[in-house]
Amino acid sequence: MRKTKELKKISVVAMLSAVAYLCVVLFKFKIGFLTFDLKDVFLVIISFLYGPLYAISSAFLVAVLEFISISDTGFYGLIMNALSSMAFAGVAGVVYKYKRTFAGAIIGSVIAVLSMVLIMLCANVLITPYYMGAERSEVIAMIPTMLLPFNFIKGAVNMSLTLILYKPFTLALRKVGLIEHNFSNTNKVKFWILTAVSLVIVIACFLLIFLILGGKIEWGIFAK
Repeated sequence: MRKTKELKKISVVAMLSAVAYLCVVLFKFKIGFLTFDLKDVFLVIISFLYGPLYAISSAFLVAVLEFISISDTGFYGLIMNALSSMAFAGVAGVVYKYKRTFAGAIIGSVIAVLSMVLIMLCANVLITPYYMGAERSEVIAMIPTMLLPFNFIKGAVNMSLTLILYKPFTLALRKVGLIEHNFSNTNKVKFWILTAVSLVIVIACFLLIFLILGGKIEWGIFAK
């Protein structure tokens, strides 16, 4: 029985990690040297289901796969991708581990966004000057105009989509017998209110991204 449960867990983690990687391959676009994708949604779902260690391991694996297959940013991209996803999914999972409720998922997601933004701003200040060949003061000057809004928007979109997709994904996995966990006791009215609010956040964030990009979007495998 225990061996069967472990096999199911590995299968779910592998499947969600593969979906996360596909999000990088098929759905991403760039703002200058910054890349936006949705892989963190599925990494957070792993974190909610099985804890932060599984999510952190999956985040690193997906970053490595991106590095050796489609990345054009070298070790810089590997480090920044890994840090971003590990911070976001790991923190969300830590909070949810100790508060396994619908409210815990919301709180964990919000704290994860704030943590990811802080960690990425520090990483940008420390690492980006070497990647860009720029002065650190130039990178710091980009914080209010590019780095802060980009990371906050990316985090808000991934947080909102996670809260929208987590229940449908877990229910689907439960129906096929891969997991036992679900949100069956969640108040339906609260869930639909949260879904509506999350959709508004996603739409608003994408509108901001379009404004920042000025209509220039390079999608998925066409993003260079």
